[in-house]
Amino acid sequence: MDIKKIQLVVMALLITTNFYQLTAQRTTSNTEEFQLFYQNEVASIVVDKSDAETVHTVANHLVKDIASVTGKTPQLSYKKTKGKTAILIGSLDSPLIQGLIKTNKITVNDIEDQWERFKLLTVASPWKGLDKALVIVGSDRRGTAYGVFELSKRIGVSPWYWWADVPIAKQSKVVLKNLNYTSKAPSVKYRGVFLNDEDWALKPWASKLMDPEIGDIGPNTYAKVCELLLRLKANMLAPAMHEVTGAFYKYPENKIVTDRYGILMTTSHAEPLLYNNTTEWDKQKNGEWDYVTNKDGVLAVMDARVKEAAPFENIYTVGMRGIHDTGMKDVPEGYTKAGVLEQVIREERNILQKHIKKEPEAIPQIFVPYKEVLDIYKSGMQLPEDVTIVWPDDNYGYIKKLSNPTEAKRKGGIGVYYHISYLGSPNDYLWLNTTPPALMVEEMGKAYQTGADTYWLLNVGDIKPGELGMQFFLDMAWDVSAFDFGNSNDKIPSYLSALFGTRYQEDFKQIFTEYFNLGFERKPEYMAWDWRWNSLDAKENIRDTEFSFQNYNEAETRLKRYNNISEKAKSIYKTLPKELKSAYYQLVLYPVVGAHLVNHKMLLAQKNRWYAQQGRAATNGLIDTVKMYDDSLGLITKAYNNLSNGKWKGMMTAPDRLPELQMPPMETISLSEEPAFSLFIPNGNTNSGYYKLPKFYRSTQKSHNITLYNKSKEAVTWQVINAPKWVKIGKTKGKIILEEQLAVTIDWINIPDKPFLKGEIIFNIAGKEERVLLAVNNNQVPDGVLYLEDNGVVSINPAKFSRKEEKKGSKVAVIDGLGYLGTSVQLGSVTDKGWANTTVSYDFYADKAGYVTVYTYALPVFGKDEDTGTRYGVQIDNSPIHWESTASEEYSFEWQSNVIRNAAINTSKIWIAKPGKHTLKLVGGNPGMVIQKAIIDFGGLQESYKGPAPTYRK
Repeated sequence: MDIKKIQLVVMALLITTNFYQLTAQRTTSNTEEFQLFYQNEVASIVVDKSDAETVHTVANHLVKDIASVTGKTPQLSYKKTKGKTAILIGSLDSPLIQGLIKTNKITVNDIEDQWERFKLLTVASPWKGLDKALVIVGSDRRGTAYGVFELSKRIGVSPWYWWADVPIAKQSKVVLKNLNYTSKAPSVKYRGVFLNDEDWALKPWASKLMDPEIGDIGPNTYAKVCELLLRLKANMLAPAMHEVTGAFYKYPENKIVTDRYGILMTTSHAEPLLYNNTTEWDKQKNGEWDYVTNKDGVLAVMDARVKEAAPFENIYTVGMRGIHDTGMKDVPEGYTKAGVLEQVIREERNILQKHIKKEPEAIPQIFVPYKEVLDIYKSGMQLPEDVTIVWPDDNYGYIKKLSNPTEAKRKGGIGVYYHISYLGSPNDYLWLNTTPPALMVEEMGKAYQTGADTYWLLNVGDIKPGELGMQFFLDMAWDVSAFDFGNSNDKIPSYLSALFGTRYQEDFKQIFTEYFNLGFERKPEYMAWDWRWNSLDAKENIRDTEFSFQNYNEAETRLKRYNNISEKAKSIYKTLPKELKSAYYQLVLYPVVGAHLVNHKMLLAQKNRWYAQQGRAATNGLIDTVKMYDDSLGLITKAYNNLSNGKWKGMMTAPDRLPELQMPPMETISLSEEPAFSLFIPNGNTNSGYYKLPKFYRSTQKSHNITLYNKSKEAVTWQVINAPKWVKIGKTKGKIILEEQLAVTIDWINIPDKPFLKGEIIFNIAGKEERVLLAVNNNQVPDGVLYLEDNGVVSINPAKFSRKEEKKGSKVAVIDGLGYLGTSVQLGSVTDKGWANTTVSYDFYADKAGYVTVYTYALPVFGKDEDTGTRYGVQIDNSPIHWESTASEEYSFEWQSNVIRNAAINTSKIWIAKPGKHTLKLVGGNPGMVIQKAIIDFGGLQESYKGPAPTYRK
């Protein structure tokens, strides 16, 4: 076997351990081996003919999986077989499994009357003539399917073998150990995804390559989606429903296919009783979609839909909104919207009972108070106790309401509708998945803690390239106890290292920690669009971001960080065997490099416009650089569409209006024929003839930069002609062709022993003398402080505190992987009663005094419920506590700003009486508030997107 094959075998074995330990519990110490494939003999598979069609469907998939691994196709039998080994598959009530129970070969008490659980166990001599069997038994048809696909995963078949082209390694033998397991009960009863077909990926791809005979998303596409869902232990699907796609029930085979896989059909907020009014409602034929004025017409189409869908397993959305994703129409005088919805739901439940022949409380129903419906619900609307309430997020990852104690006890339970893809105001994000796993753990975790364990639906866009977010969400829904604030950053690297090799685990952690952190700061889709203009013409909306080239080296640092992870991702790609390259391209390379290219394209165009204002010689050259990044983006997208012999052609196709595909505006300037130059000092004083570096501090020992830039066609010579001996300059002479950046540092060993020093650096540039002033604070700072004032600013990482105080059961939690600094602090849990009794303290030292402005960057979360706000306190020393809030009205200017930048920024004015040591305190208020950064401004804060890096004491 050559080295590549050995690598593939090792990686396939690693795949089998991915989350297996987290989703199953050992029921016996039995470590008997099961020889699934040994000495060229493969175990047969036995299924009872009378078992559910889903069981037969997954058994056939197992046949293909085993054949892919071993090169030998196992026999699929519907009767007792003889031989050395066989795999026996059945749901709990199948005659095959019942026979094993009656002969005391297996016991199933622990999964009887359970929801979607399974057992894998070995049995000696299950019947005469068969030496040993591996039994896969499920409490129901989906439980059995999960057990079958768990085995597939263990022998090296990734759930993503088809959807991400993860290769299946051939093995010369397959001998399994430690197979006696019983799965845990799923944390959430209904778990699935919504295909958000927004006219640019799934539809064009499926209509040409999957279901060309109908030119639409159809049964072939849904078969692959449902198989993936089962392999990821999901059980429901909300189908594509936008205008560009034919309604799910337009094609009769769709519902047959999904039922074959045991997948429950559900819908999002806009499709009452599975009826898609977006494409199915004909205004000319049916009149207005208005229950008040056209009750019979509205009820008739829902009645027909339920009649059609009744033979299958479904979850029915009750209530109604307007056409597609619009609100209810205004109701006439004498009506209320709450009253109309209550009447609508009564009629809908009558329809359900009529066709399903069960009492309404026995039929799964959801009510989704999405957008304006939440206000209607809060107005006092009465909802039947057995209907599941599904709380939506605000489309940007922040859940708008959690359950109060009364709602948490509802018979119908609680759910969540969550987004990692969205089209709408203030800006779309339909391209890359950059929702941090830690944000999902924070938001979905608190939803689960407050009762949301019945229904989790993820808006996953077109599945690709949201694969990793989809797996993370569904794994969490299956076993929420396996996820916490400390390990959320490790999950995706673990997924990937299981596929591509454990030697890359740390690399993947570095790549995706940065990838999600940079995307959290600002999504790639938002780099091109100034959301405040909110027009559909993207070209008119391309404006500068707030990332600063002038201050804190902010934009340049962002570009360097993207460049680092892009280069690391590309270097791994080069080392992989050919068989792994397509999967790696889809799961790692394209999203990481794509985000890198868009950020460079947009920020360098912004740099061009800024350079043009200064007349820099480097201005025009940036135009070609930006075009290069734009061309590269096109090339990697074309390469994606041609992966795996064109299998994904059309999947990365987007309409021209998406801003990330637009060429941003740039400026061309004319350069001087005569020598011309200037100096630029980041976050310093830069006036013609007067330049001043930011102050140097012994306590932080930071360096500062001077940029010399040319403004003419010819190179300009320069040299340093004078500088203090205790000043170090990276270079002291040269020629400025475009620009020269000089790092200036202090020789702290040889600097004179004085508390304050001043000096100047004198340049001769093209025969002209330029002076740069500098000042040094050479004082030693007293012990016992973490942070220092640096040029009029103290910048604090809230997760790195001096002390914390926790009372009455409230806890301070550090959240890794969330926030501008890659970590945040949560002040109390949402399960705290009323108030978070926590305080987090940060000791700092300042040279100045007087009024300061404290900026706190909080996660823009909503209050737990209608009785709970979003307050937290800010205090310095013993000042009065300033109570701040993250609350903002949805669709307000403030809310739009908050979700675009993932921060609610509050300002608190506080008096500091004298210089010296002080303490900033963040005080718990309403529980669950998350603070990601704090800045104390003594008057030195410069304009930027997120402010300076933390001013830690060196």
